Amino acid sequence: MRFAQAQQIVELQIRKHKADRRNDYTAPSLIGDTTNCDKLSAFVISCWREQMSARKTYAIKIAGLNRKLPLFQIKPGLRIAILNILGDTELVQACAHELSKRLKNVKFDILVTAEAKSIPLAYALSAAMKKPYVILRKTYKPYMGDALTAETLSITTGEPQLLILDEKDRKLMKGRKIVLLDDVISTGSTLQGMRMIAEKAGAQVVAEAAILTEGERSKWDSIISLGHLPLFTD
Repeated sequence: MRFAQAQQIVELQIRKHKADRRNDYTAPSLIGDTTNCDKLSAFVISCWREQMSARKTYAIKIAGLNRKLPLFQIKPGLRIAILNILGDTELVQACAHELSKRLKNVKFDILVTAEAKSIPLAYALSAAMKKPYVILRKTYKPYMGDALTAETLSITTGEPQLLILDEKDRKLMKGRKIVLLDDVISTGSTLQGMRMIAEKAGAQVVAEAAILTEGERSKWDSIISLGHLPLFTD
């Protein structure tokens, strides 16, 4: 849940509290009193508390560079470290360089990733390895023509989302060997969606790569990655 949405719900709770009590409202008293709130409201308030307080971070070294990743709550009692490479040119280039070394013995034709945060990584790795890349989209546009689709589940929103292969790229992938690429592989839902698209397109997946894996490390032994993130539980 985004902070703006959380704030709107809390504001509605404030109005209701004022109407019911018909007295002055002070933010700290409501935020500290969740006895009359349902579970959703309690979760929203905890998200607001986290937003208002200093953001905790997780320190990690990736491709020789030190970064502090902010921790965000995705459901009660569970936080994840968010790697956002958008705008971090230094990190993108360093990761592409390291992944290119690890993929140098893999014979493939095309890199395939899903929008949006891994797009700069796909571009940088494509340039480094002189291979084309394909971006699976999440919203259909008329110019995509006879596209292929697969449904995945977003770890950050908990909502289903589509992966879409453009008609143009569908022709490019047919009969080719591909490497699936992501910034972070966590639940594997996006990865599974990319696999489904590859199968429908008639492409052969020869390797799967990411900057980081997350969660249960043993699940991702086959992934070519530069590091691993733990999950953070209260």
